[in-house]
Amino acid sequence: MADHERTLGGYSPEAGRNAHEADAPTLIPLPSLLRSLLTDHLDPGYAAAAKRVRPRRLDWAWQVTAGLVIAAVLSTAVVEARSVAPATRETQQVLADGVRAAESATGAAVTRRDGLASEVEAERRSRLEGDAAGRALLANLDGAEFTAAATPVHGPGLTVTATEPGAARDLSDVSTQRVAGSTQVVLDRDLQLVVNSLWVSGAEAIAVGGVRIGPNVTIRHAGGGILVDNQPVTSPYVVLAIGPPQAMQDVFDHSPGLQRLRLLEASYGVGVEVAAGDDLSVPAGPVRDLNFARPMGP
Repeated sequence: MADHERTLGGYSPEAGRNAHEADAPTLIPLPSLLRSLLTDHLDPGYAAAAKRVRPRRLDWAWQVTAGLVIAAVLSTAVVEARSVAPATRETQQVLADGVRAAESATGAAVTRRDGLASEVEAERRSRLEGDAAGRALLANLDGAEFTAAATPVHGPGLTVTATEPGAARDLSDVSTQRVAGSTQVVLDRDLQLVVNSLWVSGAEAIAVGGVRIGPNVTIRHAGGGILVDNQPVTSPYVVLAIGPPQAMQDVFDHSPGLQRLRLLEASYGVGVEVAAGDDLSVPAGPVRDLNFARPMGP
């Protein structure tokens, strides 16, 4: 056997040739399995697997590269954030100082306004109480000011307190669904319903969170909090109502306002308390300038 035949595992390219018969096949084919064993030294399955491994390695390389790039970007962002953090804190401090200064100035202005209003009231009464016409005029002014919630009031009444629940009882507690991303349960519309129910129950003067309810005073939700006449109020929400306590409570116990609070109490754990008082005080409401008016009726 020649050397080249040994390299082919004993297979000779000339084997099987037939030159003795006319029109006979020149080369008798060998069985495919034997040909594969003699010529293909790597199993086709291994070859296919090797082809699949190469793209996977390439994909892993790209993933590693992308991960390194993302890590570098995040590292740069962290370094930049740390470098600007002192300036950000300083800006926040300046803004906070400005807010506190504005609040202080507003408080001083409100105190001065109330003092001047008291002086004007005293002077008006001293000038009008001297005769019958002046006393009648004062009586009309007192009635108008009371209707406009422009005078402080004290007397017996009801105190309605609604307290936000603490931490959620469990992770599936739906109380957090009333305000997205917040644990707040009591909303502005709940307090609006309570105030309207107290008016219907016979209240003569009402304050929510220390803010007198009067004409043009709104209770609304803004920025994740409740504003009463644009002043923020927080839990516990205290509603004071001046009026006959027993008669008011008899009506309020069956009102939509208390039913809403009881529903929040049973569903979300809101604290609800209704108590009668002998001497409650509500402050005067803000007096706004009337810019224009239109008569009603004929």
